[in-house]
Amino acid sequence: MIEDIEKLDDIEAVFETALQKQDEQILTALVQQLPPAELARVIFAISKEDQLLLLEILGSEKIATIMTKISGLGSQVFLDNLSPDQSIPIIKLLPQDYQARLLRKIGGENAEIILDEIGPEESDKIRKRMSYPDTSAGALMITDYLAYPGHLKVGDVLDDLRQHGDKYSDYQIQYAYVVSESGKLIGVLRLRDLLMTSRAKTAGEIMVTDPLCVPATATLRDLKEFFSEHKFFGVPVVDETWNLVGVVRSEAVRETLNQNTNQIFLKFAGIVGGEELRSMPLIKRSSRRLSWLSINIVLNIVAASVIALYQDTLEKAIVLAVFLPIISDMSGCSGNQAVAVSIRELTLGLVRPRELLRVLGKEAAIGIVNGAILGALLGGVALLWKGNPYLGLVVGSALAANTFVAVGIGGLVPLILKGMRTDPALASGPLLTTITDMCGFFFVLSLASFLLPRLV
Repeated sequence: MIEDIEKLDDIEAVFETALQKQDEQILTALVQQLPPAELARVIFAISKEDQLLLLEILGSEKIATIMTKISGLGSQVFLDNLSPDQSIPIIKLLPQDYQARLLRKIGGENAEIILDEIGPEESDKIRKRMSYPDTSAGALMITDYLAYPGHLKVGDVLDDLRQHGDKYSDYQIQYAYVVSESGKLIGVLRLRDLLMTSRAKTAGEIMVTDPLCVPATATLRDLKEFFSEHKFFGVPVVDETWNLVGVVRSEAVRETLNQNTNQIFLKFAGIVGGEELRSMPLIKRSSRRLSWLSINIVLNIVAASVIALYQDTLEKAIVLAVFLPIISDMSGCSGNQAVAVSIRELTLGLVRPRELLRVLGKEAAIGIVNGAILGALLGGVALLWKGNPYLGLVVGSALAANTFVAVGIGGLVPLILKGMRTDPALASGPLLTTITDMCGFFFVLSLASFLLPRLV
């Protein structure tokens, strides 16, 4: 048995050795003691064949525990290597909230096959959860909670807690709830009050009335604001008729916010789907990257065509070639800053797609100030290097003008794409890069053509 997991020098080697020896005891200890990220790294480092061997040794129940533990770290990739017959027993053992998220990702006929195998009663509950938006309270809530009718005696509640202690110990909650005969939420029971109150009183007499709750349709932003204002462990979730349907934990909201931030970053970097792990199949990873890279080839050819139009000017003033990538890159950086701010404000609900003029006005002011300063700096460098004020004027003016354009477009493109129901995080980067490159090349070469006699 492993007594101190932290003292192991090479966890991967220990894991693989235990796997080859089919040592269930060591493997179980590793699964229980390894931190989630380390466990995910070790599992996804082994081959597909070894993952299947791990399933054979540990069984579906322990694999389900592993997947729950590494939820959010690409645990669904493990199922990609399994046949439906192998994955269904594992999915059946997962918590219902995780089942819904996982099946939403699987989607299509495969998800329906799994739902049919789970059984009608449970599958109906899962389908209900899947009907809610991906990051809403209904999708994030847990459905394992304690609820009692208001007329129930405190003594009966305590007896129920003792009788089902083993089952309730797995519930990730700190409160019990009081519901009407029809299931409506009417109060909250603090466990402290239950323990210190006469057994003869009813739950309705000691409950906290008018409890705070959120609708199942509450958005992630609504939940973030709620937990920022109220430092609760969780909040009850009600449906349109005020029936209690679940509990959203503050921890689940934090995890989802972090996942969304990571997905936005990956989308902005051109990863289609906003999620990639190196444990994913090669073809899937390649296709997600190539989807935008192949489009970028076309966009870059369009941008480079501007240079072809001014080829004669560039040949006579070859020094401009040094400044073209600088102007393009600096403008792109300025534009990406504006894109990032717009995407963040769209995510937080601070700006709407139709507020184009307001955003343009705000970004235009930044573009003028930053463009003038950056243009003056680059123009000064050109002047000091070549001693030609006209060269400094050309590159400085081009950078100033292109910064203004990049910042304005960078602020507007995410709003326009959002209004067109296109993911702004995914499409903004390539569009902005193409536009800033084209405009930067045009400003430099057109100004240079006008002042060509003074540059050569």
